[in-house]
Amino acid sequence: MPAVTVDNPLTLPRVTTPDQAVANARPVLTVATAPEGYEGEGFPVRRAFAKINQKYLDPFIMMDQMGEVDYAAGEPKGTPWHPHRGFETVTYIIDGTFIHRDSHGGGGTITDGDTQWMTAGSGLLHIETPPESLVRSGGLFHGLQLWVNLPASDKMIAPKYQDIRGGSVKLLSSEDGGALLRVIAGELDGHQGPGTTFTPITMIHASISPGAQITLPWRADFNALAYGLAGNGSAGTEHRPFHRGQAVVFGDGDSITLRADEKQDSRDNNFEVVLLGGLPIREPVAHYGPFVMNSHRELQQAMEDFQAGRLGTIPADAR
Repeated sequence: MPAVTVDNPLTLPRVTTPDQAVANARPVLTVATAPEGYEGEGFPVRRAFAKINQKYLDPFIMMDQMGEVDYAAGEPKGTPWHPHRGFETVTYIIDGTFIHRDSHGGGGTITDGDTQWMTAGSGLLHIETPPESLVRSGGLFHGLQLWVNLPASDKMIAPKYQDIRGGSVKLLSSEDGGALLRVIAGELDGHQGPGTTFTPITMIHASISPGAQITLPWRADFNALAYGLAGNGSAGTEHRPFHRGQAVVFGDGDSITLRADEKQDSRDNNFEVVLLGGLPIREPVAHYGPFVMNSHRELQQAMEDFQAGRLGTIPADAR
């Protein structure tokens, strides 16, 4: 995977896990296989959390694994212009290129290892498309889109856009150098990622070498989720098997453990995993299409505002 990497992880700061955290490891509550479907104009996705109870996801709403797909010329697809209100979208590109543009002036091109962090807040329109060059040539495309809820107090804040280049991601190593850890947002063992979040969360992309095991400290007040992007391995001290396209829910504790199988089937020979944790908001969630609010009345208002053009307009040069 061309997401930002290093030749020798041992040159990086190493994550240490206190013995008491290791002793209080989080158990695995469930492993769920993501159903497959299509999004936007027809690009394939895996609905990473579709089979997980929302009580384990809070503050996350959903996550789609986009691809991995090797497009032929003329096949790459994106999304049409559409609205959002009440949450944040986090798009992480591992392979390929995506162009984002929104009605609030945010946007840019993200590619191998870049992240775009869009706070929809009070509402906007946006579009995500592959560049014309990729449409003409085809090529590999692989990424994630995560939806992070906003508390009621922040749902109507002004929209915001963060362009997080792959080179700004905080790179760490496991204690023995068996895993490369990319901290995109939040904190791990005192090391801070570049993403600024309204809702306290941690987002990490881990590349675990065949046969390696990692045990990471994890905030006790956060939930803990893992999703297999590529390869196969196990979760927890009980070594519960999981692989590409499967999500893991951990229970309470102070650390999480992951292990890569000795033999991998991914292109780059590592077990690739996204780790997520966040402080639960514990508020009612009303979710319909592109809106995430606290009540059905607020959803109705969001739809009325969209239809009345109060969530923004498509820029004239993009119509």
